[in-house]
Amino acid sequence: MSEPAMPAPTPPFAATVLVIAYRMRETIAEAIASAFAQTVPCEILVSDDSSGDGTFEAAQTAVAGYAGPHAVSVRSTPRNLGLCAHMVELATLARGDVLVCLAGDDFAYPRRVEKLLAAMTAHPQAMVIGSTVDDIDMQGKVLAQGVRGLPECTDQRWFLRRGKLLCVLGASMAVRRSLLTDLPPLQGAVEDTMLTLRATLLGECRCLPEPLLGYRRHDHNLNDFMNDRSGKDWATYVRRTRRLVGMYRIIADDQERCVDACPDLSVERRRYGLELARMYRLEADMREALIDKPRHQWLAPLWRGLCHPGLRRKSAERAFKLLLPRRWFGRSG
Repeated sequence: MSEPAMPAPTPPFAATVLVIAYRMRETIAEAIASAFAQTVPCEILVSDDSSGDGTFEAAQTAVAGYAGPHAVSVRSTPRNLGLCAHMVELATLARGDVLVCLAGDDFAYPRRVEKLLAAMTAHPQAMVIGSTVDDIDMQGKVLAQGVRGLPECTDQRWFLRRGKLLCVLGASMAVRRSLLTDLPPLQGAVEDTMLTLRATLLGECRCLPEPLLGYRRHDHNLNDFMNDRSGKDWATYVRRTRRLVGMYRIIADDQERCVDACPDLSVERRRYGLELARMYRLEADMREALIDKPRHQWLAPLWRGLCHPGLRRKSAERAFKLLLPRRWFGRSG
């Protein structure tokens, strides 16, 4: 009597491509096709965050009949989670140790995963690796080449010195899964700064100078929503400032939670991690003071900013605003 047939083993995948979508019906098929075109076998996890606009159905159609080298699945969240909670959920489902992010409105170039994995192998201390991108419009026309990058290697000290609150573009990221599964859950609406700071807390952050992605620009980009410059007036300035104040405080909270969750951190990494949290909290306090506080109450946060190496220039520029009517704020966009 013959032995019962055993199921074929599931191949190990170094990378899981997370095709993350929300209301991206028009572009999801192109994003999925670009994931299929990757030159190394991957797990491809397509996940729609309860769009309700046909995105999930369009994704199902795009993968129907696929028979290539990748392991592909399509799912939808039972309810809308928002980007950060969506990523945390996907990290628990992914089989790859490296998560390669691909928004459902972007387009990955064919060797993107291959090159990100090679960089991860060459730099095992890197927890996040991104790249420059090509900005593209809705028709795929290139608007700007090789943009939105950071230096090749960045650490906690670099971010403290720069003070510009920069990060690796989330759309370009490859992330070690442990940043999401072994640390407190991401909260809020925007993931990239928190993941960048988590990476430097535990290792380093890198950025490849070669564009590996077409980053689609349109009216619903999350970064453009947070940095709303749709008008050059006080109302737009206040709206943008309130969004950024909230985001910066969430980032500070996340960094503090991660420091607390890592008792084996070196004294230096712990100190720098808390200093980065303080920098984001101070930035939020300064921005909030400009729109909500009497002018004499601007002085305390501005003075703290002037004493912070990374925020001195910004603080000096804001001190000049003490001389200007508030209604002028935001006129430069």
